[in-house]
Amino acid sequence: MLPDDNRAHRRRALLIAVIAGVIVFILWNSPQLSQAVLYPFRLFVTYVHEAGHGTMALLTGGRFLGFEIFANGAGQALTAGGSRLLILPAGYLGAALFGAVLFYLTNTVRYSRSIAVALGIGLLIFSAYFGRFSITALVVGAAFGAVLIVIGWKANRDITILVLNMLAILTGLNAVLDLFFLIGNSGAVLGDVRNDAAAFAAEVFPLIPGAVWALVWALLAVAMLGVSIWYSVIRPMRRIRRI
Repeated sequence: MLPDDNRAHRRRALLIAVIAGVIVFILWNSPQLSQAVLYPFRLFVTYVHEAGHGTMALLTGGRFLGFEIFANGAGQALTAGGSRLLILPAGYLGAALFGAVLFYLTNTVRYSRSIAVALGIGLLIFSAYFGRFSITALVVGAAFGAVLIVIGWKANRDITILVLNMLAILTGLNAVLDLFFLIGNSGAVLGDVRNDAAAFAAEVFPLIPGAVWALVWALLAVAMLGVSIWYSVIRPMRRIRRI
């Protein structure tokens, strides 16, 4: 059996996760609200997306030169070397993984305020080092980093859990929806920059269309989010009901 305090904490965390999901659903389905409220989160998703490309470049022996975020929510990572096989999918899958891991940690670890502060500090450092060539990237990373530090430091635990859950849901959900958009728009470009699925098809597996790769990545992203929800929400709820 779970100790009473741990069981109570888990119930409270689950309730807040549900509230966060409802808030996101309302925002997502209210055009007037979504344009104003969700726009900064759209930029943050792009930030995480481009950070995924750059991080994978570093992990595969390449270099991450920096990244840009454009006002319309698109972005571009500047990398050199590394494995294109892994770098190109790492944008969308990295954003989905970020959302899944953050959601899991927020709803299973008791130290949510420490998570917020650590994430905020990480964003400030990452932005200062890799986002310095793009004013938008620097502002987005610094703003979200500062807000998370303040929330983790000053806000109570419930508010912190709510904010982290909303950030995780919006990031993971945006990544999945963007991938499903690419399935039907795999030839879309931003200026001279192709989207990741089209670039992957052209550079890595030219015999398979970009739409197919977008579908594969979308399914992987959904799987990651599903695993996170199962282990952080559904499984604990089933255990609580049996106690």
